[in-house]
Amino acid sequence: MDLTRVEDVRTAMKLAGIKPNKGLGQHFLVDKPSLEAIMDAAAVTRDDTVLEVGPGLGVMTRPLTHQAGHVVAVETDHILAGLLRRDAPDNLTVVEQDILTYDFSQLPPRYKAIANIPYYLTSKIFRLLIENPNPPSVMSLLIQKEVAERIVAPPGKLSILALSVQYYGHPEIVRIVERHKFWPSPAVDSAVLRVVLTGPAFPADPDRLFRLIKAGFGEKRKQLKNALAGGLNLSSELAVELIAKAKIGPTARAQELDLKAWKRLYDLAIKKELI
Repeated sequence: MDLTRVEDVRTAMKLAGIKPNKGLGQHFLVDKPSLEAIMDAAAVTRDDTVLEVGPGLGVMTRPLTHQAGHVVAVETDHILAGLLRRDAPDNLTVVEQDILTYDFSQLPPRYKAIANIPYYLTSKIFRLLIENPNPPSVMSLLIQKEVAERIVAPPGKLSILALSVQYYGHPEIVRIVERHKFWPSPAVDSAVLRVVLTGPAFPADPDRLFRLIKAGFGEKRKQLKNALAGGLNLSSELAVELIAKAKIGPTARAQELDLKAWKRLYDLAIKKELI
């Protein structure tokens, strides 16, 4: 059975007595080149342990077991998890669990993560993967195209999401996957996003750093000095002073600042005990 064919996916689900669960964001990718692009982006070898999030029917799971030393497939759907366990090879571990409650300490350091992420969980899973004490070395994720474009955005178009990913690593779009390559088809196109995690761009307390960043983005139409004044409860004079000492233009807006500028701002805010 070829699970990259819609007819075979329909048949497999019918035999299992299940239907795509829209509540879980189940859209099955039925395009072989796109599936191969997701796996290729992670450059999996026999030395790797791969965490597959939401394997579904296992269209990538079995090919991954041929490439990786060990595959850990975390699937929340009881029936799909049971199907994955049938005739499972020795190097496949199926975990029936919500990925949001999974204990990443069970995985070896520098594992690789591969996932077809439900759109509504994108931000949560990103934070979960990159902020946990045992993050992957590489992530290859199939996500909404618009979100992928936001994540790789340059200064001028940056967002909190983009900075939260770029602070920890280097994101890159490797392939666009049109909506008709899924069954059932979602309402939007997707993209394969590779993120090589290199560790924090600079030393910082993440909670304080992103409190500062969120304050800067609190009112997008306002200049940074005004957004910080409101978000951090500062006087206008102190906000202007902070911007100037950080060598940021007086009319700058949060989306224009690169990570180097945020570092200067963070260091000053910490020194003045503003965050």
